[in-house]
Amino acid sequence: MTSIFEASGKQTAVTIIEAGPCVVTQVKSQSTDGYDAVQVAFGEKKEKNTTKAEQNHFAKAQTSPKRYVTEFRNPDASVAKALGETLTCDIFAEGETIDVVGTSKGKGFQGVVKRHGFSGVGEATHGQHDRQRAPGSVGGSSYPSRVFKGMRMAGQTGNERVKVKGLKIVKIFPEKNYILVSGSVPGHIGSIVLIQK
Repeated sequence: MTSIFEASGKQTAVTIIEAGPCVVTQVKSQSTDGYDAVQVAFGEKKEKNTTKAEQNHFAKAQTSPKRYVTEFRNPDASVAKALGETLTCDIFAEGETIDVVGTSKGKGFQGVVKRHGFSGVGEATHGQHDRQRAPGSVGGSSYPSRVFKGMRMAGQTGNERVKVKGLKIVKIFPEKNYILVSGSVPGHIGSIVLIQK
């Protein structure tokens, strides 16, 4: 993340996203595939690391092999492109709101305070010893004689698909395909995200 100054002089925290260039590698239609979609690819990939099937697939779009491929169902008529065309950040506008989908940072095995926001015991009084961040009671004795499914406990945290909605595009740099989004997006620096209008 970084920050920029808007025209009014207000400082805004932003995240820089490289939005393209993405090449249209396949156009799916109701007649041939059963649904309407546009498949796009991003990121360069060495030909020696590409399978023959992938090479032929990219050759149809007359483009070099790409690292990441995804598709958008029911594309907007104004955005939908023909096979081999390139999508850049020009499809976005400053002031527009977008949704960003990505994989959140993995935090490993965490306790209930960090994972679920438990407050812990608080002050270490009344004989409490090393219990400040413990989960406390988790189940009954004679009834139900078990722990209910879904009980919030310690465990693996993060590293899951997250969608952040309603992020505002503050500025666009078309020459570098950068869009500056107010707020944070999921994932670590350099991770791949999906932008939805």
